[in-house]
Amino acid sequence: MNGYSKTKLLDTGGKRVILAIGDGMSLTTVTTARILQGQQKGKTGEEEQLSWEKFPFTGLSKTYNVDYQVPDSAGTATAFLCGVKTDAGIIGLDENSVRGDCAASKGTEVGSILKLAKQAGLSVGIVVTARITHATPSSSYAHCPERNWEGSVPSLAEQQGCIDIAQQFINFQKEHGGISVALGGGRRNFIPNTQNDVEYPNTKGRRVDGKDLIQEWKNLQLQNSAYVWNLSDFNAIDPKKTDHLFGLFEPSHMQYESARNKGPSGEPSISEMTRKAIQILERNPKGYFLLIESGRIDHGHHEGSAYKALTEAVALAQAVETADKLTNENETLIIVTSDHGHTMSMSGYPKRGNPIFGLTGALGNYGKPSLTLNYANGPGAWKDGDPRPNLTGVDTAHPKFLQQAITKLNSETHDGTDVAIYARGPFSHLYVGVVEQNYIFHPMAKALCLDPSKAGQQTCSNSAHGVNVSILALLTTLMAIVLQFI
Repeated sequence: MNGYSKTKLLDTGGKRVILAIGDGMSLTTVTTARILQGQQKGKTGEEEQLSWEKFPFTGLSKTYNVDYQVPDSAGTATAFLCGVKTDAGIIGLDENSVRGDCAASKGTEVGSILKLAKQAGLSVGIVVTARITHATPSSSYAHCPERNWEGSVPSLAEQQGCIDIAQQFINFQKEHGGISVALGGGRRNFIPNTQNDVEYPNTKGRRVDGKDLIQEWKNLQLQNSAYVWNLSDFNAIDPKKTDHLFGLFEPSHMQYESARNKGPSGEPSISEMTRKAIQILERNPKGYFLLIESGRIDHGHHEGSAYKALTEAVALAQAVETADKLTNENETLIIVTSDHGHTMSMSGYPKRGNPIFGLTGALGNYGKPSLTLNYANGPGAWKDGDPRPNLTGVDTAHPKFLQQAITKLNSETHDGTDVAIYARGPFSHLYVGVVEQNYIFHPMAKALCLDPSKAGQQTCSNSAHGVNVSILALLTTLMAIVLQFI
């Protein structure tokens, strides 16, 4: 039995939802991250459990976009955040929109769980290691027919009334009272191309309209608000006295955890950001919705670096553990899932406890050792016609080592396999079986008493439905006990 078998009959129900996304976190990524975490503790690794693997309910999500078998992160994020499957590259719009076509996007907007929560008076937050304007986080607050319009839009689209994603972030603050916590990377899309970055003097912004959106956010003068861009300022924030926190820690994506600067001018970990976000959001007695995304799992895979991808996945597990410890299982639904997978495989016949980044120990057909982890495609492939490189004596656990791949590509691709869903808390029992990705939205809305057709209000009593969830959890526990003796 796990730690989630104990559930009180009387509780306050679902008041909070935390959705944690491991971008590109395939089942193979979860398995190998589990082994890595265990080996970091001096164990063989296979017996280890990541934080979310202790959750009582597990399901599978089908990840395809409306127009692609193998999806992108914009269409998938729109699915789980807005409850509607859509095309690749589309942010917060349904499938009737056309990628890159501003005029065709009009009238196709779909609301997100974050927007519904905010309209109902709950607090909302975003914690990401990618740019805040990247595909997954932007799907929670923006509507855009092209995911790449992060800091500007083409002139025709501008004439047709389309707005870049960073500007939409600021507009959301103005129109809906603000995202209480927004932490991640992406300064370049908030400052003009004539302005030097605060941390890197040789790097300039990317806005062509001359706007300084960071200053615009400050000018909003939101109650008890603060903007931070480094670890020192972040650590100085008192969550008990802060209602709105905006943090942009890099011009683009945040640093990989394996290379993160932990000094005063550096940046916080995803776990540290998660802790502070929850502490701030908890100040609202009505509850909150928090989106957490480890975006750099995906980037590590694209680079063909299992080391980078898996260390990011372990960091996400630590963040989920932080969220788990800070919240009450009777009041908080936590879901951990992914938008899509990647082509990394775990194969060969390595011995139990073999280093996860190591060689299998078995010789291939040409007398050369093989890696446990490989990619179907990516930059780690060798030239056509050349023999497979001999990895004997190579430090395959080095952070810059690239796993071997079959097909040579500059960037490794996504895959289209199902990804796992892990859940605990109110209505977590609904995340079982094989579901469409847009289904993930609906139990979250149920847990927060939100109905898309009745925006701006909660449609049920938290305390009432909390008792039902507790009874179901108790019955599930009793069934598990009975099954042990059958």
